[in-house]
Amino acid sequence: MSRAIRDQVEGRLRLSFIDLGPQKLKNIARPVEAFEVSRNPTERASAVTMAKGPDAKLSIAVLPFTTMAQDPEQENFADGLTEDLITDLSRSGAILVTARNSCFAYKGKSIDVRRIAGELGVRYVLEGSARRQSQQVRINVQLIDAATGNHLWAERYDRSLDDVFSVQDEVTAKIVEALAGRLMEAAPRNRPKSIEAWDCCVKARRLNEQSPQAAREARLLLERALELDPDYADAHRWLAMNLWVSWVHWGDPIEPNKKLSMEHVERAVALDPSNAGCHSMLATILQYERRFEEAAQEFAKALELDPNDADCWGLKSDCSLLSGNPEQSLAEIEKAFRLNPIPLDWYYLLKGQAQYALRQYEAAVQTLRHETTYRTHSRRFLAASLAQLGRIDEARREAKMFILTNPVFRISYWATTQPFQDRGLLDHFVEGYRKAGLPE
Repeated sequence: MSRAIRDQVEGRLRLSFIDLGPQKLKNIARPVEAFEVSRNPTERASAVTMAKGPDAKLSIAVLPFTTMAQDPEQENFADGLTEDLITDLSRSGAILVTARNSCFAYKGKSIDVRRIAGELGVRYVLEGSARRQSQQVRINVQLIDAATGNHLWAERYDRSLDDVFSVQDEVTAKIVEALAGRLMEAAPRNRPKSIEAWDCCVKARRLNEQSPQAAREARLLLERALELDPDYADAHRWLAMNLWVSWVHWGDPIEPNKKLSMEHVERAVALDPSNAGCHSMLATILQYERRFEEAAQEFAKALELDPNDADCWGLKSDCSLLSGNPEQSLAEIEKAFRLNPIPLDWYYLLKGQAQYALRQYEAAVQTLRHETTYRTHSRRFLAASLAQLGRIDEARREAKMFILTNPVFRISYWATTQPFQDRGLLDHFVEGYRKAGLPE
C-alpha cells in the first residue's frame, strides 16, 4: 500500500493504520506488508491497547540499547545498562515490566516498536543508545507510547563513567514519573564501587545462561568482581546461583559448593536487603537446605519487593513442586511466562516437570520439545513423560541423548539432592526415569 493511497483512505474513511512490517502468509511465497486497521485511533483493537487488567496501561518493555561501534566491550556496556534499567523499573511496583530475556529477543532487529509492543503485550517502549569512551559516557533514551507512536520523553546524558549509576537512577525516576504520574520512592540499590566489577558481573550473567563450561568461566569473572568490590551484592548473588546450579544440576560435588552458595547469598541479602533477586536466590537455596518455612518467607519478601520478577516466579514454581503442590507450581510458572513471554530454556523445564507431576504427559512432551529447551538437561523429563505414555522406544532414545551431554547423571544422586516433601511425588519421577532407561 503506497503512502498516498493510505493517506487518502485514512482521510475519507477515518481509518487508522499501524504498519506491522513484513508478515509470512499461508500459500504466499514472499512476505507481505501488513497493517492493523482501526476506525478510531483511540480504539485500536490491538495487543497494545487491549486491557489485560487494571494496570495494563502501565506496561513497558525496555529494548536493548544500541551502540554505534562494532565493539564487544561497547555492546557489553550497553547490555548492562539495559538490564539494570529493567531491574530498576521492575522494582518500582507501579509498572508492569517485561522481563529481560523477552526484551533481548529483539536485539539487533529492525522492527517497528508498535509491532514489538503488540507481541509483548505492552503499552510503552523505551529505547536508547549508549557509548563509552575513555572515562566518558553518552546515553540517549526515549520513551514511546506504542499506541500512538508518540514520544513521551527523551533525554541525552553526557557524564563521566563514574556517574553512570546516577544516570540509571535518574532515567528510572523519569520513566516512572512519566507513566505513573508521580515519583515513586524505592529503596536505594547496592551499586558497585568499581565499574570494572560491574563489567565482570554483566559478562558473567551472560555466560551463566549458556552451558556448564561457560558458567565455570563466569565463576572466575564473579570471583574477580568480588576481589575488586567485596561489598557488591549482585556479584555475591550470581556467584551463589552459579555454585548452587553446579551441584544441583551439573553433578559437581555437593561440598564445598553447597556451603559456599549459602555464604554468598546470605552476604548478598545483608548487603542489599531491598534486592528481590537476592531474596529469591536465598529462598531457593533454603529450600534445598530443607528449611521450608524460611524459604517461603524469603519468596514472599522477594515478590513484595518486585512482583514483576519473572525469574522469582519461576524459582518459586520449582519450590512449590518440591513442596508437594504441582498445581500451584504450574500456575506460578505460567505467571512467569506471562511476565517473560520469550524466556530462557529453564522456564520450559519447570513447566514440563509440573505437567509431568500432574500426569499431563502429552502436554509435558509438547512443552519439553520446544526448541528453546530441547537438547538441554530438561530432556530427562521428556524421556520420563514419553515412558509414562508407553512410548518406550522414543523415551530410550531421548534418555541416551540426555546422557551424552550429562554423563554423570544418576537417578540415585538426583533423588538424594532433590528436597521433595512428598515421597510419592519423588517416587513418581524416579519411576519415569527408570522406565526411560536412565542409569541408576
